Amino acid sequence: MKRTSTASRVGLPAAVAGLLIFTLFPVYWMMSTALDPRASSRGSDLLPSGVSFEHFSRVWNEGNFDRYLLNSAIVGLGTILAAGALALFAAVAVARFRFTFRTSVLIMILIVQMVPLEALVIPLFLQMRDYEMLNSLLGLTIVYIALSLPFAIWTLRGFVATVPKEVEEAAYIDGCTWPRMFWSVLLPLVAPGLVATSVFAFITAWNEFIFAYVFMQDSDKYTAAVGIYQFFGENDTAWGPVMASSTLVTLPVLIFFVIVQRRLASGLAAGAIKG
Repeated sequence: MKRTSTASRVGLPAAVAGLLIFTLFPVYWMMSTALDPRASSRGSDLLPSGVSFEHFSRVWNEGNFDRYLLNSAIVGLGTILAAGALALFAAVAVARFRFTFRTSVLIMILIVQMVPLEALVIPLFLQMRDYEMLNSLLGLTIVYIALSLPFAIWTLRGFVATVPKEVEEAAYIDGCTWPRMFWSVLLPLVAPGLVATSVFAFITAWNEFIFAYVFMQDSDKYTAAVGIYQFFGENDTAWGPVMASSTLVTLPVLIFFVIVQRRLASGLAAGAIKG
């Protein structure tokens, strides 16, 4: 028993430390390479040759990355707001109301979620071309909303189902209309789940590359994920600017995650409970 206890006290911290190193080492390598003035010739050295912000300056001033970050922010914010609202109303509909083909709709949502994104590039490209929405941030936002909705609806349905119907009935007895009940009762209870799905929708819109690269013809309308690609040459890669731009793309996601982490954790926990 003493050997087992000693092994668990030593093995668990060692396993956690190994997991942290495995997870955080790519982040360290990215940021240290971005700050290394000799990033292209760094090789396998674990420590950078020095600290310099010249790569960040090049990315910001010459790489037009301020514009790319703004485009990503516009698309990401639009995706969060529209996908969150549509998914919430759809989740309420499939969780609270009984209608024809209700089960079929849920199955179709699940099937759409399983389709690889690469298989949708050409059909969505042709559809956006017919609607004259290529090379448009609005068109790209609509595509990201469509990609985010299956996961958001399926997830929010579980959160709505955990809210007892008696709570809604009590609100009706007190004289609330459906809009008032939805705004004052149901929405606050489902808010953690809405935050959780919004995080995943934001990450999808912020990090997506294929659709942004294929749909955008004007370089000024590229998103940040596509902006990184400009530093990859045919015969050479500017690793310093690549890592600097990758750091700029990663920081907003980390900041957004830190801001909503409490509601995200509570939302994921609440979605796992059937009440």
